[in-house]
Amino acid sequence: MVTAASTVQTADDAKLLRFALKQDAIGSGANGLVYLAAAAIFGELFGLPAAFLYPIGAFLVAFAAALLSLASKPRVSRPAAGVVIAVNTAWVVASLELLIAGWFPLTGLGTALVIAQAVVVAGFTALQLAGLRKTA
Repeated sequence: MVTAASTVQTADDAKLLRFALKQDAIGSGANGLVYLAAAAIFGELFGLPAAFLYPIGAFLVAFAAALLSLASKPRVSRPAAGVVIAVNTAWVVASLELLIAGWFPLTGLGTALVIAQAVVVAGFTALQLAGLRKTA
């Protein structure tokens, strides 16, 4: 059973949250599709193995679909939005770990890509948090 405390009540209340979820979906989905379509090319360009990019791309496409579904519901689930924020936070932390641990022989462009994605995802996360707080 969904309770009032676990959903965002009105479309106006959820405007910022829906916007942040949709923008995240667009970015994640586009990234995922590019990774799936050009993993080998990107692998060479960025120093990331195609075998790493294919599952990341598939995850991003599925994540984007989930974000769009969540944003289009009549009432946005606060717990589901919290999961999105947690996943995005994990992405940022994993990106930093990838850079610090040197898991892959990233090119300069690869390092820039990882940093840029972490910054963008952190921005989506901040917007989603603000949207969630606005609805409280």
